[in-house]
Amino acid sequence: MKPVSGARRQSASLTHPVAPDQQRLDVATSTFRMLADPTRLHILWLLTRGEADVTALTEACAASRTAVSQHLAKLRFTGLVDTRKEGRRVIYRIHDGHLARLVREGMNHADHVVTGEPPHE
Repeated sequence: MKPVSGARRQSASLTHPVAPDQQRLDVATSTFRMLADPTRLHILWLLTRGEADVTALTEACAASRTAVSQHLAKLRFTGLVDTRKEGRRVIYRIHDGHLARLVREGMNHADHVVTGEPPHE
Protein backbone atom coordinates (compact mmCIF):
# COMPACT_ATOMS: atom_id res chain seq x y z
CA MET A 1 0.00 0.00 0.00
CA LYS A 2 1.21 3.47 -0.83
CA PRO A 3 0.75 6.38 1.57
CA VAL A 4 -1.86 8.89 0.55
CA SER A 5 -1.91 12.46 1.92
CA GLY A 6 0.34 12.11 4.91
CA ALA A 7 -0.38 9.26 7.29
CA ARG A 8 -3.52 8.01 5.52
CA ARG A 9 -3.07 4.77 3.60
CA GLN A 10 -5.07 3.63 0.63
CA SER A 11 -6.23 0.02 0.74
CA ALA A 12 -6.12 -2.23 -2.30
CA SER A 13 -9.39 -2.31 -4.20
CA LEU A 14 -11.14 -4.92 -6.26
CA THR A 15 -12.07 -2.42 -8.95
CA HIS A 16 -10.11 0.37 -10.54
CA PRO A 17 -12.53 2.79 -12.25
CA VAL A 18 -10.09 4.33 -14.70
CA ALA A 19 -10.58 4.76 -18.43
CA PRO A 20 -8.35 2.32 -20.30
CA ASP A 21 -5.38 4.08 -21.84
CA GLN A 22 -3.11 2.37 -24.38
CA GLN A 23 -0.76 0.98 -21.73
CA ARG A 24 -3.62 -0.63 -19.77
CA LEU A 25 -5.15 -2.02 -22.97
CA ASP A 26 -1.79 -3.50 -23.97
CA VAL A 27 -1.26 -5.11 -20.56
CA ALA A 28 -4.80 -6.54 -20.50
CA THR A 29 -4.40 -7.87 -24.05
CA SER A 30 -1.14 -9.54 -23.06
CA THR A 31 -2.85 -11.18 -20.08
CA PHE A 32 -5.74 -12.43 -22.20
CA ARG A 33 -3.27 -13.75 -24.76
CA MET A 34 -1.62 -15.84 -22.04
CA LEU A 35 -5.03 -17.16 -20.97
CA ALA A 36 -5.84 -18.22 -24.54
CA ASP A 37 -3.97 -21.53 -24.26
CA PRO A 38 -5.94 -24.39 -22.63
CA THR A 39 -2.93 -25.82 -20.75
CA ARG A 40 -1.90 -22.41 -19.38
CA LEU A 41 -5.49 -21.67 -18.38
CA HIS A 42 -5.71 -25.05 -16.64
CA ILE A 43 -2.44 -24.36 -14.79
CA LEU A 44 -3.68 -20.95 -13.68
CA TRP A 45 -7.02 -22.41 -12.60
CA LEU A 46 -5.17 -25.01 -10.52
CA LEU A 47 -3.10 -22.24 -8.94
CA THR A 48 -6.28 -20.38 -7.94
CA ARG A 49 -6.82 -23.32 -5.61
CA GLY A 50 -3.37 -23.06 -4.03
CA GLU A 51 0.33 -23.28 -4.60
CA ALA A 52 1.82 -26.26 -6.43
CA ASP A 53 5.08 -27.58 -7.84
CA VAL A 54 5.64 -28.70 -11.43
CA THR A 55 5.05 -32.37 -10.54
CA ALA A 56 1.61 -31.71 -9.07
CA LEU A 57 0.67 -29.42 -11.97
CA THR A 58 1.87 -32.01 -14.52
CA GLU A 59 -0.26 -34.72 -12.92
CA ALA A 60 -3.33 -32.49 -12.68
CA CYS A 61 -3.05 -31.20 -16.27
CA ALA A 62 -2.33 -34.60 -17.82
CA ALA A 63 0.34 -32.89 -19.93
CA SER A 64 4.02 -33.67 -20.28
CA ARG A 65 6.40 -32.26 -17.71
CA THR A 66 8.25 -30.48 -20.52
CA ALA A 67 5.06 -28.80 -21.75
CA VAL A 68 4.00 -27.75 -18.25
CA SER A 69 7.49 -26.40 -17.52
CA GLN A 70 7.47 -24.37 -20.74
CA HIS A 71 4.03 -22.93 -19.95
CA LEU A 72 5.13 -22.08 -16.41
CA ALA A 73 8.20 -20.31 -17.79
CA LYS A 74 5.95 -18.15 -20.01
CA LEU A 75 3.57 -17.43 -17.14
CA ARG A 76 6.49 -16.51 -14.91
CA PHE A 77 8.13 -14.33 -17.58
CA THR A 78 4.89 -12.40 -18.09
CA GLY A 79 4.40 -11.96 -14.34
CA LEU A 80 1.25 -14.05 -14.02
CA VAL A 81 2.82 -16.53 -11.60
CA ASP A 82 5.34 -16.12 -8.81
CA THR A 83 7.72 -18.70 -7.40
CA ARG A 84 9.45 -19.57 -4.18
CA LYS A 85 11.93 -22.30 -3.32
CA GLU A 86 11.14 -25.06 -0.88
CA GLY A 87 14.32 -27.08 -0.63
CA ARG A 88 15.05 -28.21 -4.18
CA ARG A 89 11.43 -27.74 -5.30
CA VAL A 90 10.09 -24.62 -6.99
CA ILE A 91 6.61 -23.76 -5.78
CA TYR A 92 4.32 -21.76 -8.09
CA ARG A 93 1.47 -19.45 -7.10
CA ILE A 94 -0.84 -17.18 -9.04
CA HIS A 95 0.36 -13.56 -8.93
CA ASP A 96 -2.67 -11.80 -7.50
CA GLY A 97 -6.35 -11.85 -6.66
CA HIS A 98 -7.40 -9.96 -9.80
CA LEU A 99 -5.90 -12.68 -11.99
CA ALA A 100 -7.37 -15.44 -9.83
CA ARG A 101 -10.84 -13.88 -10.09
CA LEU A 102 -10.43 -13.44 -13.86
CA VAL A 103 -9.54 -17.11 -14.30
CA ARG A 104 -12.38 -18.30 -12.06
CA GLU A 105 -14.89 -16.04 -13.84
CA GLY A 106 -13.71 -17.33 -17.22
CA MET A 107 -14.32 -20.88 -16.06
CA ASN A 108 -17.69 -19.90 -14.55
CA HIS A 109 -18.67 -18.39 -17.90
CA ALA A 110 -17.55 -21.58 -19.67
CA ASP A 111 -19.68 -23.63 -17.28
CA HIS A 112 -22.74 -21.58 -18.22
CA VAL A 113 -22.05 -22.11 -21.92
CA VAL A 114 -21.46 -25.86 -21.52
CA THR A 115 -24.41 -26.53 -19.20
CA GLY A 116 -26.84 -24.05 -20.72
CA GLU A 117 -27.39 -22.36 -17.38
CA PRO A 118 -28.90 -18.90 -18.00
CA PRO A 119 -26.65 -15.86 -17.58
CA HIS A 120 -26.80 -13.70 -14.49
CA GLU A 121 -25.25 -10.50 -13.15
